[in-house]
Amino acid sequence: MIKRLKIKFVCINMSIVVVMLTAIFVMMFVSTSQNLERESVDFLRDVAANPMRTSRPGEGESGIYLPYFFLDISNTGDIITINSGYYDLRDEARLRELISIPISSPERTGIIEGYHLRYYRLSTPTSQRIVFGDISNELNTISHLVQHFLLIGGLSLLVFLLISIALAHWAIRPVEEAWQQQRRFVADASHELKTPLTVILANTDMIRDSGYDPAQLPERMDNIAAESDQMRQLVESLLELARADDGSASQVFEQVDFSHVVESQLLTFEPLFYENGFKLESDIQPGIRLYGSTRSLGQVAEILLDNASKYTIPKGHIAVSLKQLDHRHCLLSVGSEGEAIPPDELKKIFHRFYRRDASRAANGSYGLGLSIAENIVKKHRGRIWAESSCGVNTFFVRLPLNGKRSFLSSAVHK
Repeated sequence: MIKRLKIKFVCINMSIVVVMLTAIFVMMFVSTSQNLERESVDFLRDVAANPMRTSRPGEGESGIYLPYFFLDISNTGDIITINSGYYDLRDEARLRELISIPISSPERTGIIEGYHLRYYRLSTPTSQRIVFGDISNELNTISHLVQHFLLIGGLSLLVFLLISIALAHWAIRPVEEAWQQQRRFVADASHELKTPLTVILANTDMIRDSGYDPAQLPERMDNIAAESDQMRQLVESLLELARADDGSASQVFEQVDFSHVVESQLLTFEPLFYENGFKLESDIQPGIRLYGSTRSLGQVAEILLDNASKYTIPKGHIAVSLKQLDHRHCLLSVGSEGEAIPPDELKKIFHRFYRRDASRAANGSYGLGLSIAENIVKKHRGRIWAESSCGVNTFFVRLPLNGKRSFLSSAVHK
């Protein structure tokens, strides 16, 4: 699919380029041809009107030089005058053949193809004057113009083709990465759903077995409940992302005590940190208020704290801070000691379905939490990013302190 998409992208680009270049070349060709023809006709008209010209032979008012000759012909068809400084006009039969073409034509001007001549006919009551001008240079100019157009057009198409291929790779790369992440996630999710389903079905079959020991029923029910809860978490995360993508749910933001929201989430995680032997340091500035969704902002804090609980080294430190930066913004940071995150992965970790360690799926980490947090922060017109230094990975959330009460945003439900 990605390959077909790249080919389609290149074909569309090249089609647009071909149409544009063709239109430009056609306009230049028509314009140049018309200008050359107009200058040539103007020159022949000047000669016909003023045969005793004193200017340099072949020089018209436009400054062009055109070899020419003219004939004065009586109404009876006799050649009265022949004037030329460029041609040998002693062959009367050839002259008769030439003048027969303009005389028989209703047009005042035209081209005699076999001789590369353009003529201009001026009629008087007693005679006609026909001026013939050599258009070999004009035809050569047009021929060279076409050759240059073809050469420049071919080179331009080649350059644009290479540029289009490079642009296709650049433009499709995010789609390709998203597609690969989605395929990887579908495979992981299928595996994660298959495992609890297998456990649930196995425990159900054992309960239904006629030889089943009733004393084991509580244990089997606990297994079924645990696996069902794991499935529920994955399905809820998927639904959460789907609602965030299509913006199907919306709500009016309200004034939120963000300090209280972070403290509440911190109290929830303190027993877990204590149980795992983590050392917690918190510095929550009270009274920080902003406009937003209490539930969604609480979910951001929950995701960051849950992320710290999963990736902190044994007996490591976790530092949580919330401070007001200025009169417009506040900054939430959650830092923890853990395996350093390489610089090239600091942005990838916010991509949905991305996990640095695939084995984390066993403890409920599906690579969706940080993506959900990023979506929520963007809805609140904030910014989220990560930094890794000296064995400490820190996640920062910068949020505006004020906003419009009527500001609508997609609600993200856990």
